[in-house]
Amino acid sequence: MNTNPTPRPTAARPILLWFRRDLRLADNPALRHALELGQPIVPVYVRDETPDIRAPGAASDWWLGKSLAALAQDLEARGSRLVLKRGPAADVIRRLVAETGATGVLWNRLYDPGVVDRDAALKRALRADGVTAASFNASLLTEPWTVTNKAGEAFKVFTPYWRTAQAALQLELQGAAPSALPAPDAWPGSEALDSWGLQPTAPDWSTGFADWRPGEAGARARLDAFLETGLARYADGRDFPAVPAVSRLSPHLHFGEIGPRQVWAAVADAEARRPALSQSADKFRAELGWREFSHALLYQRPDLEMQNFKPAFDAFPWRDDPAGLEAWRRGQTGYPMVDAGMRELWTTGVMHNRVRMLAASFLVKHLLIDWRAGEAWFWDTLLDADRAANAASWQWVAGCGADAAPYFRIFSPMGQGEKFDPDGAYVRRWVPELARLRGPALHAPWTASPMELRAAGVVLGKTYPAPIVEHGYARERALAALGATRA
Repeated sequence: MNTNPTPRPTAARPILLWFRRDLRLADNPALRHALELGQPIVPVYVRDETPDIRAPGAASDWWLGKSLAALAQDLEARGSRLVLKRGPAADVIRRLVAETGATGVLWNRLYDPGVVDRDAALKRALRADGVTAASFNASLLTEPWTVTNKAGEAFKVFTPYWRTAQAALQLELQGAAPSALPAPDAWPGSEALDSWGLQPTAPDWSTGFADWRPGEAGARARLDAFLETGLARYADGRDFPAVPAVSRLSPHLHFGEIGPRQVWAAVADAEARRPALSQSADKFRAELGWREFSHALLYQRPDLEMQNFKPAFDAFPWRDDPAGLEAWRRGQTGYPMVDAGMRELWTTGVMHNRVRMLAASFLVKHLLIDWRAGEAWFWDTLLDADRAANAASWQWVAGCGADAAPYFRIFSPMGQGEKFDPDGAYVRRWVPELARLRGPALHAPWTASPMELRAAGVVLGKTYPAPIVEHGYARERALAALGATRA
């Protein structure tokens, strides 16, 4: 007697749709392809525990939990559900194929170190088992390996990279969110999202994240608000942290709740309707370009998170300064603009980009602390922590990266505050102990007279720290170290 089960017809066997950082239903090429196959679809998200693949930071975990909950609701509204699994992703996917009898696995590509090789090996293994395996680009405007110079080499400078990338762009949106997804006859088991412990409880340090709305609907609302009120002032206002001129789309883009093609198309549509937006639109598109450039750098240099892009910096005399690092993390450096940024980061999970550059410069140039210590802190505390952008941007500020800032560029915290927070609104919000100081003293409290300090209720060293390093001394020390490294 034949004890083997009768194979189900292919049409009744499902396709696994493996969500990763593409947590949306619109403009999702893997989903569109799955629907075109006409088979039942099993959406799955794997909490990846593959060894040697970097785990998300705590703030990213908070966002992930909220975003997965939103995606699960969106799928349920369409007659489907989100299957949650945990473990080494390749092993989990192969087990799910066996459990469900899936004929194929579809996913959208990631370009992170370790993930690329892991996914390629999984694709080969699935195909060897007779299972269709296909991947697509949902997270970038261009694949990281496609933009090269005339010699076929990867770019190391942003401006020619972006000029070439824009000339080659071919953008095609992958369709609106479907109204329904075909469900399988039987669902595989799923873990409970709450069991993953993604939300902090003791203590709950995420209360300052309340203004964020993770999920596809939140991403679209954020984009619409930016196009309505932020884009018009982006060119002139993006460097002023107290001005609501930036998009705040970066966490949504990182988790794929909205794709760069959608953002690009929406900006182009707004510009077509309002030609006066052209300058701001170009500036904003360049920020999307830096995101693309960062991913291209990480793809060509998978060690970008840990190794200097420019080997000459391997000899840089970094200082071991635990007290300085802790003061920087806590926003207690004695430089109000730096401290405001670091406190904004801890409270809200983001920091204004202009202030990110200043805070990063202070760590690596005023304190001569290794940029990797800053990269690790941002990785854990940023809601939009992106491996490519985080590493590329830290190396850019430090001077050891591609297209790095001139080595002699050392931001003055006081000058940056006076220029970009002229009325002190940003500092007063995040460093309230200085709120009653007026004029330039707000950005350099140690220059205030004793009478001014008393009137403002400020006692340097008690209610607010004195500077942990003197600016002029730190600048000369950094220039000497940078000059010796370049020699």
